[in-house]
This record gives sequence, structure tokens and C-alpha cells, in this order.
Amino acid sequence: MWIQQSFKDDRAGGVLYLAPTPIGNLEDITVRTLNILKSVDMIAAEDTRQTMKLCSHFGIHAPLVSYHEHNKKTSGEKLLKELREGADIALVTDAGTPAISDPGYELVVQCIGEHIPVIPLPGANAAITGLIASGVPTDHFIFYGFLPRHQKDKKKALLDLEKNPYSIIFYESPHRVKDTLEMIFNVLGNRKMALCRELTKKYETFVRGSVEEIKEWLDNETLKGECCLIVEGESEAHQLNEAWWKDLSIEEHVDYYVKVKKETSKEAIKRVAKEREMPKREVYQAYHIDK
Repeated sequence: MWIQQSFKDDRAGGVLYLAPTPIGNLEDITVRTLNILKSVDMIAAEDTRQTMKLCSHFGIHAPLVSYHEHNKKTSGEKLLKELREGADIALVTDAGTPAISDPGYELVVQCIGEHIPVIPLPGANAAITGLIASGVPTDHFIFYGFLPRHQKDKKKALLDLEKNPYSIIFYESPHRVKDTLEMIFNVLGNRKMALCRELTKKYETFVRGSVEEIKEWLDNETLKGECCLIVEGESEAHQLNEAWWKDLSIEEHVDYYVKVKKETSKEAIKRVAKEREMPKREVYQAYHIDK
């Protein structure tokens, strides 16, 4: 156990500051973050070229070093050495809060392991910004971030979230968002959701509706910029239709997922067994005997 008292004056080494940067509008940076960025010995940046633009705009002159997904091991060791020797370092990403779908987690864990203070600064974050204006319940929510790229892994991730009762926040790139919404529709159903894009920027857009409505809207749109998808939880979407399958035979129930939802028979049998609260073996036997 280690108790960090962030502002004690008798610390031996340096401090790692986690400094959020604007997700679009530069005015969203906090006064405290600006003061920290101007006072630290160096800034560790996901993309030094991108951070240089921010520094130039605000007159920040601290040296920039690179810290990103592909060099985090070697760069992290160098940063730890600097911290041990007393340097104060601010970690920033291209936009938003470090360690949230961005580099930073590993460095934080390494610092904690060596009792190097880690001080978080509040600031911009696309997930919370999108959620609070989505119209989807905000009392409880899950931040998932980016779904896996491969179809099989993406489908498994969504199946794991199917019975989750809380709002779910996803990030998605513009060229994958159509495919992702198609799979959300097929796996989670036609739930209430919001698609948020260009948050805090000139062309900020919120598209609110059902998954199916937004999926159809996307057919005529070419999106730019990463999207934030807010999807309501299972209890809100399906509590009135929990036993929609009650008049179907086991064969018809499995065939619905195979023919309509395009699942494999193995996936469909597993889902039917879960919904009917039956052993998979019994569903398998009933389905294949009927066939």
C-alpha cells in the first residue's frame, strides 16, 4: 500500500502530471493545465507535431519528448529516469485525457510502483462530453472505448454487453462506424442511441434516434472525425420484450438468430440457451433432432 499526498513539499523526485488537452475547441483547456504545461521540465506527447501546435498557440516552451503506443516501453524507461532524478513531466495525448483510449496507463502503473506521484488534472474528455448531451440515461454508464477491429472479436464483445443494463459509450473511427452500427443493430437490437461527432468543433453534430434510424441516416453521409456512440442499456431497451420468443419453438428461436441475425448455429444455440435458461446441450439436441 502507498498513500500519495500529492502536494507535500518533502518529495524526493519529480511528479507525473496527466494533462488533458482540448478535443477540438482550444478554449476548453483549463488555466491550471496551462500553468502546469508552462512550469514542467518536459512534456511527453503522443504526437509531438500535434502538441507543438498547442504549445505555440499558448506560448508554452517546455521541451517535447515522444511517448506513444509504439515506443512506450523505451520512452517510458527514459521518462522514469528523469522523474527519479527530480524532473516534473506532463503527459499529454493528441486530444482529451491521457490513459483513456490513449497512451498513459502503463506509465502511470510504473510510477505508482516506484512511489512517484501521479497527479491528474481535470479537463476535456469526449466520452463524458457526448454522454451528457446524448439524451441517453446518464445515471449509470459503461465506457467501452474502441471495439475490436475483427468481426468475430467485435461480435463477441457486443454479446458480452448484451444484458448490461447501463448506457454504453463507444469510440469509433469514421470509416468503421457504419459496420459497427450494423453489428450493434444485429446483436443489441434497435435501441435508443446518439452519434456524436466533431465535439466542441465548428461542425459539432448530435444525431439522436434509434440504432436503425441512425444506421439509415449514415447511408447518405460521409463522416469525418472520430465518433462517439452512446447506446442505451438492455433494461431500458428491452424490458417490455424480454420473452418475445415465448411462442416460438426451440428450432424457430435458433433459426431466427441464424437466418435473421446471421449468427452461426453454435452462437445461436448459446444465445437461445441463455434466453430460455436451458442447458446448451438440450437446445442443441432439440434443434438438431428437429432438423
